[in-house]
Amino acid sequence: MVEPERGPIMVVKQHAHTKCWVSVLSCLLLACLYVGSLYVWRSSLPRDHPSVIKHRCASVLLVSALSPVVVKAWMHWADVRVDASVWELMGVRLEGVVPAAVLPLLLTMVFYLGPLVHSAMDNTEGFTGELLSAVDVQSWRLCVGDVVWLRNQVVAPVTEELVFRGAMLPMLLPCTGPTAAVFMAPLFFGVAHFHHIVEQRRLRKDSMSVILLVSGMQFLYTTVFGAFTAFIFMKTGHVVGPVLCHSFCNSQGLPDISSALQHPQRSALLFSYLMGFLLFLVLLFPLTDPFFYGAIPICSLVAPAASTC
Repeated sequence: MVEPERGPIMVVKQHAHTKCWVSVLSCLLLACLYVGSLYVWRSSLPRDHPSVIKHRCASVLLVSALSPVVVKAWMHWADVRVDASVWELMGVRLEGVVPAAVLPLLLTMVFYLGPLVHSAMDNTEGFTGELLSAVDVQSWRLCVGDVVWLRNQVVAPVTEELVFRGAMLPMLLPCTGPTAAVFMAPLFFGVAHFHHIVEQRRLRKDSMSVILLVSGMQFLYTTVFGAFTAFIFMKTGHVVGPVLCHSFCNSQGLPDISSALQHPQRSALLFSYLMGFLLFLVLLFPLTDPFFYGAIPICSLVAPAASTC
């Protein structure tokens, strides 16, 4: 009996294995470039000093501009051929852009129902005051002139989502599949925030144990948040939704449940927190249904039988 030839199968497996290493190393390269660019400018000033913010914003904007080049190089090295441009794979496209901007943001706001109600209760003018402050032109002018606000609400969301979601997910997807990519890409995002340990240690504001605890908590919630925005990116094929969700979450911070427990209207607040979480779970898949967003270019990177896009 003649044994079947095994050469072609071994070549295919080895080729797939090589693609995975290229994908992971490309993502690692991007993460290192992003974090490393923050330290190109030597300074003893704190991270919130205007000059430090301006230099760092310039650095990460440059890395973000180079991210399509890294994706294009990955496509060449991994021999990836799809009928979509690099920008389309990275979620920069026009088809379905309006629902991609509105629906994920609405979903995120639903999750923050408790904190939003909490803020309105503490406002002397109630919900009306909150709405008026949200559309106040003078308030927006002050924000645009504040470099800290620009970093937190504009530059960080745009650059981090473009690099850690728009660039990394297409490179991981052919290797890991959609579900694993959603949970793997945020690990690069979470680990990238560990550079704050160096800054905190340099400023000697807290003990090392406190710094590590805070950094560990930050890694946890940035990874969880990263998984959420990666899911949004995969389901919509757009980067605009993750950017807006990121900006909104930065403006709100973590939900302050401990403060809600001490509030005079504790019962109503806790009910709004619970309703926000339940509504978020109910609306998660309906509001991210690909029906709203058209054909998703990133899904072309996955074999049809394995695609869950």
